[in-house]
Amino acid sequence: MLIQAALAALRQTFSPPLRAILWKSLGLTLGILLLTWIGLTRLIQWFQASHPIAQAYPLLDSLAYLLAGFGLFVALAYVMPAVSILVAGFFLDDAAAIVERTDFPGDPPGRAMPWGTAILYALRFAGLTLLINLAALVVFFVPVVGLAAFFAANAYLLAREYFEMAAARFRPLPEAAAMRRRFSPTTLAAGCLLAGMMVVPVVNLLTPLFGIALMVHVHKRLARRLPGPAAQDRLR
Repeated sequence: MLIQAALAALRQTFSPPLRAILWKSLGLTLGILLLTWIGLTRLIQWFQASHPIAQAYPLLDSLAYLLAGFGLFVALAYVMPAVSILVAGFFLDDAAAIVERTDFPGDPPGRAMPWGTAILYALRFAGLTLLINLAALVVFFVPVVGLAAFFAANAYLLAREYFEMAAARFRPLPEAAAMRRRFSPTTLAAGCLLAGMMVVPVVNLLTPLFGIALMVHVHKRLARRLPGPAAQDRLR
């Protein structure tokens, strides 16, 4: 089921109906990452300019700046999951509506959360994701453990956020969370796929839109497994 959902999501990501949203999501993602890069660079420059050792040994200062540049790339990789969730919050309903209409034309359409509610939810969860990833960054240089911590944390976080946002178009958020927990092996496997995308440069820029399309398909397929009336999507 997950393979079918992933292939359908990949097709949708580059489809003409979603192309405009794809460019917007790429632009917003790159814009946030650029602002983060500029902010971190300015912080490093300020620290080096105010540190007496850097002023006394220019060569050491240049070496430290090069090492800091590498650290910036690492830091951005750990910031990317939070950025992905934030960007998804902006485009979730528009993208999900297109996927539902084109791939599930016989099903009732979902209902968008109020824009402010959706953004606050995305901001709250993006903040949580950022904090957890910064904690995972502490063990970055520990062999195997660093990568495992990054992957495990983001597999869970991305599965939780993307699935619940897609499911919340049809059911209250507490019910969406309960549904995610009920089908945790499937939703977590989908989160592993998204976490895997996060470690691939350039590909990770597609995560917001791909994640939305993927979880719309996952939610639709899982909803059919629910017993009785709950098997049918219902508006919140």
